[in-house]
Amino acid sequence: MPDDLLKLDNQVCFALVTAARNVVGIYRPVLAPLGLTHPQYLVMLALWERAPRSLSDLAAALAMEPATLSPLVKRLESQGLVDRMRRADDERVLDITLTDEGRALRAQAERVPEQIMALTGMSVADLESLRDALAPFAGPRDAPGDR
Repeated sequence: MPDDLLKLDNQVCFALVTAARNVVGIYRPVLAPLGLTHPQYLVMLALWERAPRSLSDLAAALAMEPATLSPLVKRLESQGLVDRMRRADDERVLDITLTDEGRALRAQAERVPEQIMALTGMSVADLESLRDALAPFAGPRDAPGDR
């Protein structure tokens, strides 16, 4: 047991928040040529997995509040990567879909993981192990209001 449980360097929360900030910093120059910020990249990843998606479904997949996600989606729309449209059968639902340009960007994004591995010096196995170790902290990817 550490000699001082309240020492900053002994805190898991501090290690996680610092690591998260540093990881985003590593992604920044890799994503810049794609014209994406890290949060926008996460949105695009979710849409490349499945589109269209409702704003609420997308928010749940990304563990975000819809109100936080909405400006990200609007920015992606202004970049020509996504379209937002109300469902004809239920105008309360906002669907997000990829444009042709958004689908085409996926080919460039396929190089991102390799670049991240090169920058971090980590292998696929290392990254999978780290991801799996962080899984208990990530929690279930349910609707943000359900936590």
